[in-house]
Amino acid sequence: MENKRLITGGEFLVRETDPADVFIPEELDEEQKMIGETCRDFLETEVFPVLDRLDAHEEGLMRELLTKSGELGLFGITVPEEYDGFGQSFLTAMYASEVLGAGYSYAVAYSCHTGIGTLPILYYGNEEQRQKYVPRLATGELIGAYCLTEPGAGSDANSGTTSAVPSEDGTHYLLNGTKMWITNGGFADVFTVFAKIDGDRVLSAFIVEREYPGITFGPEEKKMGIKGSSTRQIFFNDCRVPVENMLGKRGEGFRIALNILHMGRIKLGANVIGYAKNTINQSVTYANERKQFNCLISQFGAIKYKLAEQVIRTFATESSVYRASQSLDQAIAYYVEHGEDKGRDTMEAFNHFAAEAAAMKVFGSEALDYVVDEAVQIYGGMGFSTEMPVDRGYRDSRINRIFEGTNEINRLLLVDNILKKGARKILPVMEEAEKAFAEVKALQPGKAGPMDYFEEKEQIISGFKKITLMVLKAASDKFTRLLVHEQEILTWISDCIIQLYAAESVVLRLKKLVSFKNEEELGVYRDMVDVIVYDAAGRIGKYALDATYSFADGEVRELLEKGIRHFTTVPAVNVKAARRRIADRLIEENRYCF
Repeated sequence: MENKRLITGGEFLVRETDPADVFIPEELDEEQKMIGETCRDFLETEVFPVLDRLDAHEEGLMRELLTKSGELGLFGITVPEEYDGFGQSFLTAMYASEVLGAGYSYAVAYSCHTGIGTLPILYYGNEEQRQKYVPRLATGELIGAYCLTEPGAGSDANSGTTSAVPSEDGTHYLLNGTKMWITNGGFADVFTVFAKIDGDRVLSAFIVEREYPGITFGPEEKKMGIKGSSTRQIFFNDCRVPVENMLGKRGEGFRIALNILHMGRIKLGANVIGYAKNTINQSVTYANERKQFNCLISQFGAIKYKLAEQVIRTFATESSVYRASQSLDQAIAYYVEHGEDKGRDTMEAFNHFAAEAAAMKVFGSEALDYVVDEAVQIYGGMGFSTEMPVDRGYRDSRINRIFEGTNEINRLLLVDNILKKGARKILPVMEEAEKAFAEVKALQPGKAGPMDYFEEKEQIISGFKKITLMVLKAASDKFTRLLVHEQEILTWISDCIIQLYAAESVVLRLKKLVSFKNEEELGVYRDMVDVIVYDAAGRIGKYALDATYSFADGEVRELLEKGIRHFTTVPAVNVKAARRRIADRLIEENRYCF
């Protein structure tokens, strides 16, 4: 670890990544696999049998499941041992999040408690606060929740109006305001609540216990999906909070909220992997049982396409999420070693990887939406019946594009993060863009020489980065500070970045898989890489052109068009044959096996 260069968040856009710096799921060790098996067994024995009861909000049932989770140690995976946790790596927590992500509403309650319900106190609390709350949160004695959103403050969280006024004797703050969409609100014991002190411009954060006077709770929200998750409004009316329960410093609440959300976004990326794999298993099992025209529907080309594409998008998500998780783990270790406060230094690592976190949240949630939508289609008319499991999967998936900041906000944040790092010279964004422009100017007609498989793929990915940087620089030059108002253009650039990160991630994974699998086994993985890179070229080409035609003219437009044609023209791929081979492997195994 000491000899490895620390990877900077967002640098994938301007530098090549060494496969040695990338973690792939095939590298999970025995201890991590055992934790995953414990999570899987818990879902099978405790959660799946009571899904309908959870959706009906059976009194006390979700709280009971969470308590059992804590007793099993599932809450304390990354909590340090001094607070009754196990002190495992972030990667290990991501794997547990993946497996438990198949748990529908339970996964939401679990993720809320272990993430935004516990980590603000662990990472930003003083030692007295940590000792008081974290051990009991880690063991499940207490359940946590997070109160940020208000009726008038959603994506613009800092516009919240909940107030905190010091009491006359200076011993308490009096909280007044309303929070909404509070996950675990029906039974949580401890809340991280964000409010403004004496009309401050920015938020502060407070640890609030359920039994404090002045708190009332609204009824359970009636939701489209995740019906088993407790979601309530919470009302604070002169709620007395001891001054020692301020979390962090005055005015630090907004920073706390943002950094915790970065963590939540990438963990959501892990959640959807387990969710998608479970849905794919349902899809292929049904396809291997359902007959039409005297033939199993799994043998129809149209169904094979859907099954293969479900696998491809899940595989790309998984490759991307674990790649980013490795970089985060290394950054956490570095910042903790060189810092003074382990909690804050851990969160500093998440802040540095805000771009990857946003990308994984967007790519993963939209991949899952594809998977569940096509699962319903594979089931046909039966998929529209509440008797089938894909009904719950379809409805529950939809919230993921809204959770942890909408996908629209995350796309904008991604580009903003890259631009800011370029402006601060943390990343050579504009310098690499200028090199790409110069390369396009000097392009001469001709055919590239022979390359091996990986050289070809790496050159294609490099081209994706160059054209993305070119469009980003041209838009930045055109609009300067007003670029922030060009949300359509920023969204197209963000989509280019997300697509190239996913494409590069699967190439890096395949490169590492060479040492894990024989050539015959690698065939289906090459098929996935071929399809993903080929499809990414088409998508990036369109996004880049859409952006270009929205603002560029003259020589800049000509250079962008030339670059887009050059950098997104890739070798032909028989995508029908490739997808059929992927589907055939899935159909033969009758489960996700990649």
